[in-house]
Amino acid sequence: MELKWKIKRFDALSLEELYKLLQLRSEVFVVEQNCVYQDIDGKDQKALHLLGEYDGAIVAYARLFKPSDYFEEASIGRVVIHPTFRDKKWGHDLMKQAIQGIETHFKEVKITISAQLYLQKFYENNGFVVTSETYLEDDIPHIQMKRA
Repeated sequence: MELKWKIKRFDALSLEELYKLLQLRSEVFVVEQNCVYQDIDGKDQKALHLLGEYDGAIVAYARLFKPSDYFEEASIGRVVIHPTFRDKKWGHDLMKQAIQGIETHFKEVKITISAQLYLQKFYENNGFVVTSETYLEDDIPHIQMKRA
């Protein structure tokens, strides 16, 4: 079982891809995490969209930002794996693809993320280190992490 990876600018996404990625984000970040927040935040137009597809469905996704579009350094956000496929450990593949995407498209190696606290070990396993105290973002504990 392998994912098919694509990186697209916002204006290159098909309507179907946009619908599926927003549906996945809503399913996980709003419904599963029981968090009412503004997912459509005006930053999608600035991001590159990393899509991991399996059998025609988007099951892995992340947004990639160049420096200064989110943080001072390049950034990865909205990192998500469809709940049905989390047992496949595709999160590490997603992060590898995201990091490579930043290096390839933005020629950057320094990356900053705002990570949910419970995923600290996951991100540490992908080369990130904690650089802040815990803070609340949409009532969920987060930490800032960096990779150099």
